[in-house]
Amino acid sequence: MRKLSTRELQRLSVEDFRREAKTPVVLILDNIRSGLNVGSAFRTADAFLLEQLCLCGITAQPPHREILKTAIGATDSVAWQHYTDTTAAINTWRKRGYTILAIEQAEGSQPLQDYPVAPTGRYALVFGNEVKGVADEVMATVDGALEIPQYGTKHSLNISVCVGLVVWEFFRRMKL
Repeated sequence: MRKLSTRELQRLSVEDFRREAKTPVVLILDNIRSGLNVGSAFRTADAFLLEQLCLCGITAQPPHREILKTAIGATDSVAWQHYTDTTAAINTWRKRGYTILAIEQAEGSQPLQDYPVAPTGRYALVFGNEVKGVADEVMATVDGALEIPQYGTKHSLNISVCVGLVVWEFFRRMKL
């Protein structure tokens, strides 16, 4: 077995990425402390042609050195916007017809694998702070909550892992 070269992978140029039809999924990052986690979210958004990242509150913004380290150029391709307040981002995407879903362990949350992702749906996925999770005032505004079932001793996953798992599940059900 041989690894494929970069040329064989036939990846889009940044210009082609910008013109390509996007997966109607937006990531809303609610006060993420680590620029490395933000950079990973950019890279995942690039991999699956997501529509936009919303960087809210204290979430670092490009060109932050930690973001650039893990994004590896995805900040050039993926659209992003900063919002001082996470609920403002939610209100923007709700007005555009997006279903707002927090990724959080919450009363009434649905297991990720049981959520009926509509192939023609539009979704804004809210990921919370590494320590406190999605803020209570933000939870009060979402349409629902999804949870990744976990069976070990820890109560949560790193946000970059969580973003990857959730985005893959949505992309898989919407596009494949």
